[in-house]
Amino acid sequence: MPGAPRADGSMGVDPSGVNRPKDLRADGSVGGAAGLLGGHRQRLADHAATGLLPGRQAMDAYRAAGTRAAEEGVPLRALVDAALAAGEGLAGVLPALRKAVAALMEGYERAQQAALRAAEDARREFVDDLLQGRAERLAERAEHFGLRLAESYVVAVARGMRDGDQDRIERELVARFGSHNVLVAVRDGLLVCVAPAMLPAAVGEFTHHVRARFPTGWRVGVGRPHRGPGGVVASYREAAQSLELADGLGLKPDVVKAADLLVFPVLLRDRSAIEDLVTSVLNPLLEARGGHEPLLETLEAIFASQGNQTAAARRLQVSPRAITYRLERIRRLTGFSPDEPTQRFTLETAVLGARLLGWPTAFPRPTPTPRQDP
Repeated sequence: MPGAPRADGSMGVDPSGVNRPKDLRADGSVGGAAGLLGGHRQRLADHAATGLLPGRQAMDAYRAAGTRAAEEGVPLRALVDAALAAGEGLAGVLPALRKAVAALMEGYERAQQAALRAAEDARREFVDDLLQGRAERLAERAEHFGLRLAESYVVAVARGMRDGDQDRIERELVARFGSHNVLVAVRDGLLVCVAPAMLPAAVGEFTHHVRARFPTGWRVGVGRPHRGPGGVVASYREAAQSLELADGLGLKPDVVKAADLLVFPVLLRDRSAIEDLVTSVLNPLLEARGGHEPLLETLEAIFASQGNQTAAARRLQVSPRAITYRLERIRRLTGFSPDEPTQRFTLETAVLGARLLGWPTAFPRPTPTPRQDP
């Protein structure tokens, strides 16, 4: 006969063994799981006697047991093993066992999904704090994700991401380098990769996957290595700014590095000065017949070709004579010639500033002058 219920609600000693969880393993793993299944064997015995399946209250108890098992780190296999072991020696309990195991697994899976969501929320919050420089317990939290912020890190960002790209690329990078070496996240519409500076292959692999998966128009910006939590922020900002600079300058490379573009942030630190330079040097080109753009493109081609007019002509797919003619027009309109070293530097700086600042569209329209285009 079953024993009387104890004060804690569990069943008392039962000489027949109906209420006693069965422990199959000497290491206690199944026994620990069986400890979460209070009343399970009695339910099976009741089913064997009456044919009635476990009711709603019993099913809720099984789900709660599955949830608790997941929270306590009990392996799902051990939990199911304990549930099956409780039915040994009882005839005709398979239908009840099936419902019980299904409810246990449902509770277990719900707990795992909740844990994954909580981990993802914590990870997203950490990435936001890291990239914004919010330093509250940052180093302690970084260790949880395998980052050692005392080291130098490089941040790469990619533009052009589609739904699902983040998960696929993150899996590939973690599979090769380990979750403690790379951190992949989305920030401001950019796919962000944080990797140790001593692991340059990670940035290369990140770029490879972006190239393989992103649609046409993708671009990757790479910041410089910096040390500490503030260094991650600095590298991220450099990488994002590299994309902006590359767009503004019309650069062709798909991968742009902040180290190669250091002069441009310097130019933009004194915006009023660079605006004055651009308007003073280039505004006369607005009076040219045919517009300013062909002349601006000619200057860019000349600078990109180190002053070689034949190479510049090939770039623009025009004749060398056309290049010579345009340069003469530029000299007459502006008073500057790329053939003169000091004037070349002034012209090149003005052209770069014009591209960065969106001249002439983003500038006030100058008052027309009576100057006539030769």
